[in-house]
Amino acid sequence: MKDLEIPRGRRTKLYRFFEILPGFLSYVAVIALFVLSWISPVLGSIYLLVIVATTFVKAVATAFRTIQGYEVVKRAERVDWRKRLEDLENPHEAYERLHGRSESSYGFDEHVQNLRILSVVEGKSEPKPQNVYHAVIMVAYNEGLETLVPSVEAVRDTTFPNERIIFVLGYEERGGEVMEQNAKILKEKFQGVFRDFILVKHPEGMKGEIVGKGPNLTFAGKELAKYVEKKRISKENVIVTSLDSDNRMYRSYLDYVAYEFIVRPDRQHYSYQPVSLFTNNIWEASAPMRVIAMSNSFFNVISTMRPHILKNFASHSQPLAALEGMDFWSTRTIVEDGHQYWRSLFYFEGKYSVVPIRVPIYQDAVIGDTLGETLKAQFIQLRRWDYGASDVAYVGSYLFNKKKRKIPFWILLPKFIRLLDGHVTLAIMAPIVAFGGWVPMLLNLGARGAVAFNLPRVVGWIQTLAAVGLIVTVVTSLKMLPPRPEKYKKNKTFLMVVQWILSPVIAIVYQSAAAFYSQTRLMMGWYMEKFDVTKKVVKK
Repeated sequence: MKDLEIPRGRRTKLYRFFEILPGFLSYVAVIALFVLSWISPVLGSIYLLVIVATTFVKAVATAFRTIQGYEVVKRAERVDWRKRLEDLENPHEAYERLHGRSESSYGFDEHVQNLRILSVVEGKSEPKPQNVYHAVIMVAYNEGLETLVPSVEAVRDTTFPNERIIFVLGYEERGGEVMEQNAKILKEKFQGVFRDFILVKHPEGMKGEIVGKGPNLTFAGKELAKYVEKKRISKENVIVTSLDSDNRMYRSYLDYVAYEFIVRPDRQHYSYQPVSLFTNNIWEASAPMRVIAMSNSFFNVISTMRPHILKNFASHSQPLAALEGMDFWSTRTIVEDGHQYWRSLFYFEGKYSVVPIRVPIYQDAVIGDTLGETLKAQFIQLRRWDYGASDVAYVGSYLFNKKKRKIPFWILLPKFIRLLDGHVTLAIMAPIVAFGGWVPMLLNLGARGAVAFNLPRVVGWIQTLAAVGLIVTVVTSLKMLPPRPEKYKKNKTFLMVVQWILSPVIAIVYQSAAAFYSQTRLMMGWYMEKFDVTKKVVKK
């Protein structure tokens, strides 16, 4: 088995260099504006305008891809994935029936092409739909039944046959007696609904593990592998989906994943990524959390339109045989989802991709018992996500180690650059765009320079143009909202529009600050080795 794990204890000098790099570049990028502006207001202005112009281009591209992605998701939701999957049972017959027909439904032409290919290779290595199983691992720590039950019910209500779904509840021993009782209640309630409902209690304090979701997932995955082997089910035909306790999958998700799994010859070399939408409780969330939840949802919608850079995030699906080969998920990082992309890429020596599944898995926006707790919990969640900057060292140490690297340098390098750029950009863009226009002028009050003194006005114009993208975002966000609960009046919808004026403040206070926080800890070697679970609060 390949050693894919993050180093324990003291890092090598190369590894420490790459741990320091994201934070170093982020701080330098901000400091450079002040230094260049002090040397010359023209240099500072040029530097700032390049950053602002880049932000403007990205804002326009984001608006376009948000609309495009939303329409694709809605089209994919309307597809009868159960019927398409059933077509794969007898691809030759289905191809004869559909060949020559013209339909505008999502992916119809690709479906016909898949049937043609499968009808040629039928009977060889491709599994039949009836031989494919889904295993769903839902991890839990201390969540209540009001959160857990709807998530299990969402799996039960999918269009995929329940008799071929193995449900695994991986719960933490450290969750205490209440979690133990909730696990037993769930097993009693759902026993007989699926092929099996398996309880797996992850022991507290296992050697070499951080306190986090990855160890729980891995422990449950290993128990699942034992179960599958005992029941003599082919591990190559079992697809594992990891779920958080608040995740509710779209009804056709499992059929969609099984379809994409079957039509790919190298199916073990792929994982399958849904669109994560944070809208379960969006009407109950406070305004700042709604903005963050919808912004993250937009990012995931956009990501599904760029499969060449798509990575694992939150819930995702992957074949059991592949997971077992790489020893499941990392037990050494609090960002096991995004890290799983790099872990899989290195395990398969570059022959690995993420397939976009363009239907949602719905998740909760952050809600606490009080507004203060909510604001704190949201920052903790974002700093955990932003700790994905730790992957820069993981990938960089692999990229620049000839003995270790099994992927061509010039193929891995662009992936590394995009990873590094993404984290640095997340940290620096909001504060520089918001306040950078005043820096050249304030540092040169005694000098004459039209460029420096007109810069705030120029930046303001660009920000106004970028607001067009915000308008598109607002309109799309209204379309993405679930139906308004009856307990809320129509003016609540108006608040869903007004809330977006908080965007600049939230981008600085949360997104940028959380990124700097995580990158600074990496620079100092203060590693985050405890997964701070976001408390799930259900408002009655």
